[in-house]
Amino acid sequence: MPLFMLACFDKPNSLDLRMATREAHLAYAGENVGMVKVAGPMLDDAEAMAGSLFILEAEDRAAVEAFHAADPYQQAGLFGRVEIRGFRASVGQL
Repeated sequence: MPLFMLACFDKPNSLDLRMATREAHLAYAGENVGMVKVAGPMLDDAEAMAGSLFILEAEDRAAVEAFHAADPYQQAGLFGRVEIRGFRASVGQL
């Protein structure tokens, strides 16, 4: 099954919103562990959480878009920019 990169960049000054919805987001990611191969927060220069990065295994881009749309972070309006791209692992293990 194909891999995809889902990079979600937080809106400026939104750490409080991230923290308020973090527990629901982590529960959602855990419920989808079959699809989520690697995930975690992206950090800014001060090492504060500033986005989310996923490597997902999905049938197609539509499945990734559906996963993203149901994420509590997305539903709360946390992200200012989102990128979805196909991904091919060349080094390391997933």
